[in-house]
Amino acid sequence: MTWSIVAREAETGHFGIAVASRFFSVGSAVPHLRGSIGAIATQAFVSPLYGTDGLKMLAEGLAPDAIISALTQRDDGHQQRQMHLIDRDGRNAAFTGEKCIDWAGHLVEDGVSVAGNMLAGPHVIEETMRVYREGAGKPLAERLLDAMDAGEQAGGDKRGKQSAALVLYRDQDYPWLDIRADDHTDPLAELRRLLAVAHERFLHVAETMPTRNNPHGLTDRTEIDRKIAALEAERVAKGLPSASFATPWKPL
Repeated sequence: MTWSIVAREAETGHFGIAVASRFFSVGSAVPHLRGSIGAIATQAFVSPLYGTDGLKMLAEGLAPDAIISALTQRDDGHQQRQMHLIDRDGRNAAFTGEKCIDWAGHLVEDGVSVAGNMLAGPHVIEETMRVYREGAGKPLAERLLDAMDAGEQAGGDKRGKQSAALVLYRDQDYPWLDIRADDHTDPLAELRRLLAVAHERFLHVAETMPTRNNPHGLTDRTEIDRKIAALEAERVAKGLPSASFATPWKPL
């Protein structure tokens, strides 16, 4: 029902998952991540336990191949399931059950994997992987969305389009970015819009949030407010509309 990409940014250790499907709210089922631990996508006839239990196993130091073996061996339904994952060291692995609906398969390369089922054909994941590789140097969010767009243009989910999600984790247990289009005629385009909205304010605020190393976060918001105001003034000066559907900002 889905194709997805799971990646670890080598320069930072940050994790990201992007996913799209002709299925409602795919972002609520497929991506499972934890900062400095790993990222897992569980799909096809989804087992959420592949995500939740898989992350526990990653935290314990089990290798991705061993995790796949452990999860599938205990599951009588594994032939209908698909998963791929990566750990904090960049080790990755993938599994496609033999009863997943065609076209189904996966690709695993250094630091990234792409997997899908019910697809138009193998070219969907091939194009997704190719464009991700060619995007080296871009911000991880843009790189993942570019890759997914390429997969969509190659045919995507053969049933059509409905939902998509993009989730990024840095080094914390909470996401740095988590955006979803749960029911949309063009969900990947909607993710682009949401990412643009996030860049207007949210991602700047995200930089101030408390972390394990700094449980206070940034307590003086003066500088971040100045940066957001400058970006807003620049956008207005260029005559560009906001990407957001929100009502106009009201000063306090």
